[in-house]
Amino acid sequence: MSDTSPADLVAQTFEAQRDRLRAVAYRMLGSHADAEDVVQEAWLRLSRQDTAAIHNLAGWLTTVVGRISLDVLRSRQARPEASYDDRLPQLVVTVDDGPAPEDDVALADSVGLALLVVLESLGPGERLAFVLHDLFAVPFDEIGQILGKSADAAKMLASRARRKVQTTEHPAPAGRQQREVVQAFLAAAHRGDFEGLLRVLDPEVKLTADTPGGVVVVLGATEVATGAQSRVAAGAAVRGRAVLVDGLPGFVSWRADGTPLSVMAFTIADGRITGITVVIDPARLAAMDLPEPGWVAAEIASASTQSRSSSTTGSRGPTPT
Repeated sequence: MSDTSPADLVAQTFEAQRDRLRAVAYRMLGSHADAEDVVQEAWLRLSRQDTAAIHNLAGWLTTVVGRISLDVLRSRQARPEASYDDRLPQLVVTVDDGPAPEDDVALADSVGLALLVVLESLGPGERLAFVLHDLFAVPFDEIGQILGKSADAAKMLASRARRKVQTTEHPAPAGRQQREVVQAFLAAAHRGDFEGLLRVLDPEVKLTADTPGGVVVVLGATEVATGAQSRVAAGAAVRGRAVLVDGLPGFVSWRADGTPLSVMAFTIADGRITGITVVIDPARLAAMDLPEPGWVAAEIASASTQSRSSSTTGSRGPTPT
């Protein structure tokens, strides 16, 4: 005879669902911290329920997580000045060993920076309908109940969101050309080559930096190139290595004592850098699972001759002025 109590069985069932619930909340909210809070709130609500009356516990939990996440999204929309703890989503950094056939599969199977950016352009209802239906196969009648709408209305919201996602340009996987463009950017920054930086930056490039004081956004090739020159000129980084950051080509740099200095991820389209995400907050960097420091930064300069030709190959169209 089992000694497991009904309460223990509910707790075990919840734990078995925890990873899935966290994934639903994260794709809804783009924040691991917020996702954890939502899952914890779902557990508190479950603990106050008569679980004997819940016929489908997994479905009930998904509905509760969806409703709580929807409330958070609507709260953000009502208070746009509140910026997701003023932090970027948690980034996953892995060693970049060069192009491999499985790269495309891994990128397509993940929800990285690119999709999160697209999802944030959706309204709360659209985002919930798309995430629950297209990513987690929740039926439209259940989604409609969460939204307080009919199943047909939920289906229309998901369809509208799907069109937005499909028509938004996604960055290409980290292939050879993308790596060459990043190398050209790093080499030009190391040389202090302002024109070289402009050649690989899209005129409307957006740099988003996670700093100790919060998120800072820099717009335009001229501003981003000027900042890149200044940062490299300071000479703080002595080691670095190429990485993948949520599937995008990236770079990690370290100080002489092995302390991480920055993590950068590059979004590239048509041979130019259209977006740069950089984390320079020491607390965020210390919490990241980063690879071992790579080669010395001076080796960037030794590779600059190759990168000059790469930057020319990588750029498309006229040089921005």
